[in-house]
Amino acid sequence: MRWFRSYWDEEDTWFCFEVDGDEWVRRQVELEGPDRRPVAAASADEEDGATYGFTAESPVTEWEGHDEEPLTAEEFEEIWAEARRRLGAGRIS
Repeated sequence: MRWFRSYWDEEDTWFCFEVDGDEWVRRQVELEGPDRRPVAAASADEEDGATYGFTAESPVTEWEGHDEEPLTAEEFEEIWAEARRRLGAGRIS
């Protein structure tokens, strides 16, 4: 596994990724705006994207025009946990 983030300035959004050895996204977090509000914290292992969103549908090697900033596993886990907590706060189980 490897972890990185990429910034999309048109939407003021940070995308944080966990990718496997085949370069497929396993988990993905999207943070919007200056306050980095989470809008997605998706896992490829989950089929229902209603609460947490969906992961990218192609391997990273097929993407064009993105810059990668490395993240450590610990950094990604902190971002992931906070995004899941905030997105799941209003969810009724």
